[in-house]
Amino acid sequence: MEWTKMKNSVLEIGQIGVAIFLASVGLKMFLLPNGFLDGGATGITILLSELLDIDISVILPIVSIPFFVIGYFTIDRRILVKSFIAILCLSLIIHFENFESITNDKLIIATFGGLFLGTGIGLAIRNGAVLDGSEMLGIYINNKFGFSIGAVILLFNIILFGITALVLTPEIAMYSILTYIITGKAVDFTIKGFENYVGLMIISNKSKMLQDCFLEEIGHGITVYQGVKGFGKRGLNEKNEIIHLIVNRIDVKRINVMIDAIDKDAFIIEFDVNDVKGGKLKRYLGTRDK
Repeated sequence: MEWTKMKNSVLEIGQIGVAIFLASVGLKMFLLPNGFLDGGATGITILLSELLDIDISVILPIVSIPFFVIGYFTIDRRILVKSFIAILCLSLIIHFENFESITNDKLIIATFGGLFLGTGIGLAIRNGAVLDGSEMLGIYINNKFGFSIGAVILLFNIILFGITALVLTPEIAMYSILTYIITGKAVDFTIKGFENYVGLMIISNKSKMLQDCFLEEIGHGITVYQGVKGFGKRGLNEKNEIIHLIVNRIDVKRINVMIDAIDKDAFIIEFDVNDVKGGKLKRYLGTRDK
């Protein structure tokens, strides 16, 4: 048990270290030499660095302090401590590393700067640390006033990019928006990975045939609920069976074809699944157990 804990902690620290390095590459090799911003606290830091001509490694911890004060009331203390140490390490690496800008192409700068920074932020989040404090502000306002975290961060960044357009140039603001979008996509991809799961709930008069087909063709388990009553175009329907299964998004089309072949009138509800654990969920339809 202790060995497992130690192993997990070492892996966690190692991955946070990689995350910090990737974020520093995105900043030092792409964004900073060209004055491009990301969103959130990182964006504020870059903007202040440009305006005040102060090293970003000095400004980043200072800008992060208000967000960590807010985070003290909203997130777990362990996450808070790890995040603060991670941001201090990021500042030190930015200060001491000697990476040079490798291109003057603004589109490449925005794209790869966002990719490196987003991958670093996402990898840090996967291991319980935050490299940008704006998420803490979103969580705090959500807890206090009920506003969506995403809406708070979006409004925050609209104001930031508006100020950028006024005090720097509209061009930099537009490229910074592109960087922010790419960073966000890279964060999502790093957290969720290649797997993108979909839940299906199916109600059909041919439930048993569908169950047999799924078990034979898909190769992993399904869950069947007993519905007590249903009201539809056929009137009252007693004791419907509801089939529930989680599949990879790539398999959804083929499953719908299976359902149509058995029951064209089946009622299907499809919904996104944020995360799954356990079960035989990572296999595709073509990789069934023999």
